[in-house]
Order: sequence, then C-alpha cells, then structure tokens
Amino acid sequence: MLSNRRTFVATVGVGAGALALPQSASARPIVSRLPRTTPEAEGVSSQGILDFINAIEASEHELHSLMILRHGTVITEGWWAPYRREFNHGMYSMSKSFTSTAIGFAVAEKRLTVNDKVTSFFPDDLPEEVSDRLQQMTVKHLLTMSDGQKRGSTGKTIASDDWVKNFLSQPLVNEPGSMFSYNSGATYMLSAIVQKLTGQTLLEYLNPRLFKPLGISGMYWEKCPKGINVGGWGLHIRTEGLAHLGQLYLQKGMWSGKRLMYESWIEEATAKQIQQPKNEKKPNPDWEQGYGYQFWRCRHGLYRGDGAFGQYAIVLPEQDAVIVMTGESANMRGELELVYEHLLPAFDKRDTKAIPALRSKLKSLAIKLPSGRPVSPTAEPVHGKQFEIAENKLGIQSVAFEFFKGSARMMLKHGSRNHSIACGIGDWILGSAVVPDAPPRIIAGGAPEPGTKAPIAAAGAWADENTFVMHWRYYETPHHDTVTCRFDGDKVAISFLRSIIKIRGGKKDPRPDIQGRMI
Repeated sequence: MLSNRRTFVATVGVGAGALALPQSASARPIVSRLPRTTPEAEGVSSQGILDFINAIEASEHELHSLMILRHGTVITEGWWAPYRREFNHGMYSMSKSFTSTAIGFAVAEKRLTVNDKVTSFFPDDLPEEVSDRLQQMTVKHLLTMSDGQKRGSTGKTIASDDWVKNFLSQPLVNEPGSMFSYNSGATYMLSAIVQKLTGQTLLEYLNPRLFKPLGISGMYWEKCPKGINVGGWGLHIRTEGLAHLGQLYLQKGMWSGKRLMYESWIEEATAKQIQQPKNEKKPNPDWEQGYGYQFWRCRHGLYRGDGAFGQYAIVLPEQDAVIVMTGESANMRGELELVYEHLLPAFDKRDTKAIPALRSKLKSLAIKLPSGRPVSPTAEPVHGKQFEIAENKLGIQSVAFEFFKGSARMMLKHGSRNHSIACGIGDWILGSAVVPDAPPRIIAGGAPEPGTKAPIAAAGAWADENTFVMHWRYYETPHHDTVTCRFDGDKVAISFLRSIIKIRGGKKDPRPDIQGRMI
C-alpha cells in the first residue's frame, strides 16, 4: 500500500493550483510596490489586454510574467504558476540595459566619458602588440556594439579565467564604430570598467544609485572567475524591478519627484546611435530599427531592453506606458508582433465590460501541467526501490522513486551526495536540488559552481502505465527540463530534454539516457 504521507513544506494557493514555498523564496522582501488600478482608469481597454493574453496562450510563446504600466500606475500584472511575483527571473541580455545604466551614473559622476579609450583602463592587460584599431576603441564603441570584433566572439572572451585579457587580445575585423556586431563580451568590459574605476562590482555600484532608490531588492548577478559581474547577461531580478527600470527611463530619469539620472543620458542611451546591418533575405524589423546604448529601437516609436527567449522591458513614450514580460519563447519577433496587434490598439480605449473577465484570467494564469494520469499500477512495485544506474557521463550512480497521493519524489545519488526532487501530481511543488548538468542555459560563463542547488518547481504525471514524466522548472531561469522515466519490470530508462532544445524543434538532448536495474 502506498503511503499518503507528504513530508514537503506547506502549500500556498497560487493561480489555479497550490505551491510549496521554500523558506528562502518566501522570506525574500518584495519590491517596493507601484500604485495599482484598472486598465480603464488609465484609458486602456481590458478587452485588448485579455485578447493579448489569449493570443499568447494560443501561440508557441510561453510567458512567465506580464506587467503593464500607464501613467506610472500598474494596470495589469500576472504570473503563470508556478512563477510568482517574489521570484527572481533570469534576464539574459536584458541585463545589458542595467549595465548601460551604470555607465550613465559613472558619466554623471565624471568618472569617465563615453569617448575614453578602453585601453586606458587596462594597461596591464593589453596584448604585446596593440593594434591601431584597439587603440581607437572607446567606451561608446562598447555601448553601441561597434567595438570591431567579429560577431560571436563572446565565446573566446570567456574561454579562460581572464576575460579582460581575452577580450583585448581578440582580432578586430572592423574599424571601431564602423559596424554594429552584437557582442556580449563588450558589455562585460563595461562592467569591468565600472569595477576598475570604483572598486565595486556592478551590482554594488548600482545598489545605492538605482536599486535602493527604486525600491528593488533581492536581485543577484553572476560573476566571472575574477569576481566581476558578467554585465552582458546573468542578472536575476523580479518582474517588478524590471518594470521600475522601464518606468525610470520613461520618466527621463525622475523618480518620486527626484532626479536619479540626467535626462540627456536617457535620451542619448535610447536614441539610435548606430544602424544594424539589414538582412534583405530575412528581414527582422525590430532588430533593424537602430541601436542605442544597450537599448534597441522598435517600430511605432518604442524602444526596449531585451534578453534571449523573451525577457522584455518595452517603453512606449507616446502612450506613457511600459510593458514588461518574462518567459521562454523561440520567436521573440512573434511576441512583439502580438504586442503591436493587441496592446498598442488598446491604449486610449475603454471597455469596462471586460474588466471581470480580465481579472478572472489574471488570477488563473498557469503553465500547463504534464498531461496524463495521476496513478498507475506500476507505482506500487517500484515505490521505494533503488535502481543501480549503469556508468554514464552524468555521474549518476543510483535512483529511487516514491509515489504518494498527489505527489512523487525522485532521489538520485551523484558522486558522494544524495539529491531529492519532489514533484506534484496535478500540482507544482517547489524545492531545490542539485541536478547534474542543469539548469539549462545558452552561455557557460558565469554559471553556478557545480554542486549548487537550483530552485525547482516540479510536477509529473503518468503518460501511460509504465511511463512517468516530470517537468522540472528552474523558476529563476527561463528554462525547464522534461524528465521521462520508463519502467520495464526491474529496469528503468531515464531521458532528459531541455526546453531550449524542445522549443527550437529538437528532440535529442546532449545528455545521455541513463539505464538502471532494481537492486
């Protein structure tokens, strides 16, 4: 007989389900809250917002959070369970706009100018022969992605422990300032410059100047091996913190009646500073409208910061509005098209009849749970049994499973440590665990040390009588794993599939399937 006992932490209702909150997450302070009201109170149609959410959910896109602000007031906010207001979310390149903001503060404090030469900050890290092009490279070239390096050179920057030396030693295929070439390594160098000038990491420098005045707390930023915040990616922050940055830029540097940043810097940073090359065969309009200082120009007079898979802070100056989204999408252009189709026309319209429907929708937002049955006759014979795993590249030595009413647990031995992932059946359970070669990510630099516990929201279901499928959502990142466990008598086969691969149409994960036999 299977036990009904559940030893997990207490659940808290969220959206359409319930979540078990780890102490570290529930104890985090919430971002200082902006005022709230209905969309119609600020002249926006609830029906238009509802149409946007419905269109997103009917599409290939997956949102984790959405906030819409108008006239400095939040008119819509929602999180798709298991994602929550108080959780940080990985920003990928949305981090760059925060790095640019730090340079704006440093310029205001006369610590540097955008025309300062990059070589002047790192005299001890220069290659033996400094080319004319390297001597010409300025802070502005870093800000505008026109440093002269070849696209895709970030991998070489992070190839060893000294990222600054690596960056400065790379060949410059173009004259600095002559061509846009997206390069996250350039943004890392901006972070390195801030730390060189101030003795503080980017995060430490921004805290009293940006985060504290805006009421943002609890964020963290990944570091390189030398202890420098990586700058071009790696910031983890709550959705409302992202909204605050967008609102600060919309207000041209003013916050609560005080000036935090020069208006001239805001205008300069968000203006078109350089034109991206246009792809005539495969146009991508919102990536070809011009680039500022780590901000993208958009169609319709908008501008944005953005990060891979759909981390957005979109500023709408003409509408006096900010749209913030986090999620996981392989088609960021498609997400913007839905913004233009549904949200832009919603401004300066009112439709009070849709207010109840929008409120109801926002309360019920949830990521789809794994489909299947809650129980299987296979659960009882494998419950509590240990499976010895054949030698594998992941280093997993054994696994065991426990099945309860409404939940399950997978335990695995990896090296000298035992790890446990609890998952809900028909619900999400939050916890944390060390998972080999996880969480998924698209860049190695700044990754947590091996053995670091990852926050996980997990849910599972029986796809058929012998197959138990779990979704492990690493909820402080955009990504998740699908873990498929196939039982066959005294044997088990376990396969993994990263969401990064799945949403791009792939079916094969680089991690090997693992095979085990009951002992």
